[in-house]
Amino acid sequence: MQEKQHTVGRFAPTPSGRMHLGNAFAALMAWLAVRSQGGTMLLRMEDLDTQRTKPEYAQLLRQDLQWLGLDWDTETPCQTNRTEAYIQCFEQLQAQNLLYPCYCTRSQLHSVNAPHTSDGTYVYPGTCRNLTPLRQASFDRAPAWRLKVPDRLYSVQDRIQGLYRENLAADCGDFVIRRGDGAFVYQLAVTVDDGQWGVNQVVRGVDLLSSVPRQMYLQELFGFPQPEYAHIPLLVAPDGRRLSKRDRDMDLGVLQSRLTAPHLIGILACAAGIIDRAEPVSPRELVGEFQFSKIHKDKICLKLSKTYDFL
Repeated sequence: MQEKQHTVGRFAPTPSGRMHLGNAFAALMAWLAVRSQGGTMLLRMEDLDTQRTKPEYAQLLRQDLQWLGLDWDTETPCQTNRTEAYIQCFEQLQAQNLLYPCYCTRSQLHSVNAPHTSDGTYVYPGTCRNLTPLRQASFDRAPAWRLKVPDRLYSVQDRIQGLYRENLAADCGDFVIRRGDGAFVYQLAVTVDDGQWGVNQVVRGVDLLSSVPRQMYLQELFGFPQPEYAHIPLLVAPDGRRLSKRDRDMDLGVLQSRLTAPHLIGILACAAGIIDRAEPVSPRELVGEFQFSKIHKDKICLKLSKTYDFL
């Protein structure tokens, strides 16, 4: 009989501001998924966007997680300290002739005449894929670098959202892995980080589900095994807005002054479908209750009254 694989999961926030309710929800679900399987929990600060991220925000995130009662076994290096690993993988793709420079501007990519999917996402048409060296030399700006994608269907059986499929050539097109300023983008960094740290369970927001086929393709190219995916629903305000760091009344700095951690954990666990009533509870008390099958698939609307009771 095959031995059960040890679960390695992670929570990977962007330290660009105070943790808000949506971040807390994602952290709780990722933590419960790992702890319910006796696995290893990693914490990773995804600070690729150096214009928005700050070390002091990373420290606030750690403090907020501790206040919630969510621990971790290892904090892996933040992404700004992983440049050498990304360069090595970038050069590996170059050696396979899978990359090419792209000089398209943002306005060209988002033009009404450019191909778009039903959700408004643009599909890169391969404009720069076959430029001659002479034509490339005619541009006066540094290029981004795109990865050539195959005309192939990628499928993932998500633990919460079910089957998701995408043909990379038709639904995405060749995608950027390094920007013109030299910075590596999310798709490359997250794939390399998860692969090199042995992450085999990814629990995160459903807004990232569409990125899975691109990451699956990169996993193939780098020889990384594919993790198990579970994309949780987004928390939205009564007017349908996705909760974000701009909603200051939803950040943990404000909520901590009005709610205890067990109260907030109980609210989030009930909203997810893990428990039936929003009663104060600790994360440890929820470990035995957690099942992916309990988690709601669709958006979760939270109505927040002036007394900070969720109705």
